[in-house]
This record gives sequence, structure tokens and C-alpha cells, in this order.
Amino acid sequence: MSRRAASPTSPGRAWLTPAQRSGLSIGVAVGLYGLSFGALSVAAGLDLLSTMALSALMFTGGSQFAYIGVISGGGAPAAAVGAASLLGIRNCLYGVQLNAMLQPRGLMRPVMAHFTIDESMANATAQEDPGEQRRGFWAAGVAVFVFWNLATLVGALAGERIGDPKIYGLDGAALAAFLGLLWPRLRGREPIAVAVACGAATALVTPVLPPGLPIIVSAVVAAGMVLIRRRGGRG
Repeated sequence: MSRRAASPTSPGRAWLTPAQRSGLSIGVAVGLYGLSFGALSVAAGLDLLSTMALSALMFTGGSQFAYIGVISGGGAPAAAVGAASLLGIRNCLYGVQLNAMLQPRGLMRPVMAHFTIDESMANATAQEDPGEQRRGFWAAGVAVFVFWNLATLVGALAGERIGDPKIYGLDGAALAAFLGLLWPRLRGREPIAVAVACGAATALVTPVLPPGLPIIVSAVVAAGMVLIRRRGGRG
């Protein structure tokens, strides 16, 4: 008697790949932080529709918090847009690498651009298999989008009663998710050296720079170290 092939629903076969599972866990941990954004946005004077539009259309947490931070401080909308745009520069840098890695075509390019955020970039680049890179990108990007927008809605409706999500450890959950992605990639002296240098640079500038900018500094340090090493190798 021939052995029957395992069906997708048979016991012992995972429903999700490792990249998809990590993307989903990241989406839950990071997306819930949208509770804070929804509450703070309403407290800053934005209505529910405007708050939801920022999460659905801007969809980059650092830029969103920068925008409402300027508005709540009495700044002009133009200044708020400028601050949000500055923090969004890192997504452009991510897009360059993801475009080369995933090679989207046609209408998929603007769609994937919208889901290019810290989490989808991290989850995609943490994978070695090309198929897992693509699945990791979509799993993290879509999961964060769904949970972030749902949490934004709850936070905006509940208002100040939500409080600071740091009380519940949600910021720590997001950090733990990123560390889980980073740790397996620290193989060899060069990745460890880059990680240490970026961590030191971030620690130095965090007390003096607005939220969101330290990660740009870290990215510049990492890119500079890689370029120096490549030029040294060709020399």
C-alpha cells in the first residue's frame, strides 16, 4: 500500500512557516502600541477620522508620533509634516534594499512600498531563503498594519482611559521581538562589530535627539562601516 502524502491540514504539518510565525508575533507586539497613538492623537485635538487616516495612510509609527507631537505642542501643520517626513527617510533606505531583494513587479511595487516599515524590513532580512524573505516581509507588514489600525481605533475611542502602554510592557514586547530577529544574524566578527557600534551610537544620541532619529543615526553608522570594509577589501 502506498503512503498518502500529508495534506496541508494533517497533524504534524505547520500551518505557517517560521518567517510567517515571527511576522505574526511581531505584528501583535508592535501593533498593540497603536493604542497609545490613538489616545494621544485624540488628546492632541485630531478627530477619529483623521487619527485613523494617519494610521492607514502614513503607517509608520515614528512619523505618526512626531506629527501629533508637533500638533499637540502648538506647532503648525507644515512643521508637523516636516518632522514626520524626516523620520520617514529610513523607510526610503529600506525600500532600496527590499527592492533588490524581493524584486517586485508592476502594481506590487507601490503596494509593497506601503508595507515597507521597520518590522517588515527586519523580518525579511532575517531570513536566508528567498521564499521565506518574501513571506516574512508580507507576514510582518500585514500583521502590523492590521493590529496597528485596530489598536489605533480602540485607543482613539477610549481616549485617555488607555494610559501609557509602557505600563503594560508593550514597548518591551516590541523590543524583544526585534532582539529575537537580530540574535540569529550575529554570526562572525563583522556583524557583531556593526551591532555593537550601532548600539553605542544609538545610546549616545537618544538623550539628545527626538524619537525616531536615533535609528537613522544607527543606519548611517552601519552603512558607513559596511562601505569602509568593502572599499578596504577592494584596496
